[in-house]
Amino acid sequence: MPVLVGVDGRSGAGKTDLAGGLAEAVRGLGRSCEVVHVEELYPGWDGLAEALGPLCAEVVAPLRSGRPGSYVSWDWDASEPGTRRDVPAAAVVVLEGVGVLASSCAGDLDVRIWLEAPRTVRRVRALARDGEVFAPHWQRWADQEDALFAGGVPAADVVVDTVSGTARWDRLAP
Repeated sequence: MPVLVGVDGRSGAGKTDLAGGLAEAVRGLGRSCEVVHVEELYPGWDGLAEALGPLCAEVVAPLRSGRPGSYVSWDWDASEPGTRRDVPAAAVVVLEGVGVLASSCAGDLDVRIWLEAPRTVRRVRALARDGEVFAPHWQRWADQEDALFAGGVPAADVVVDTVSGTARWDRLAP
C-alpha cells in the first residue's frame, strides 16, 4: 500500500514546488513516487469543491486499498472533461492541490502538510506561474478557497511558512 501525502494551501502557497521536491527526494532514495496535481481534477474555475469527491472516490480509495487509482482530467483549454489518467500505486503518492486536506478523505492520508504565505505573496507567485490566464479568475478562485476554509485551516501534521521556510509542529493533528 502506498504512503499517501497530502499537500494543501491556498493558490500560490508553493504546493507544486514542495510536491516536486518531495517526489525528487523519494525517487532519490530509490523508491517510486507519483504526484497527483489536483488542479487537473477541478472542473473549471468554479469547480474547487466539486473535484474533492472524485479525488476521494477515484484516487484515494483505490490507492488506500493498494490498487491503482484514476481520474478524468479537466481540459482547461477546451473547458470540458479531458482524458482519464491512471495513478499507479507507487511507494509514495503525493496529492497536491487546494482542498486536499479539506476533503472527506483527508483522514486517509498518512502525512498532511499545509502551506502558508501572505495573500500578496501568493498572488504574485500565482500570476508569475500562470500568467494572465489566471489574473481574471484570481478573486473568484480566492472566494471558493474562503468558502472551503471558512472553518479554519484543515488539520495538518505540519504547517510550513513558504516565505520564511519554517515549519510549525505545534499544530499537529490529534
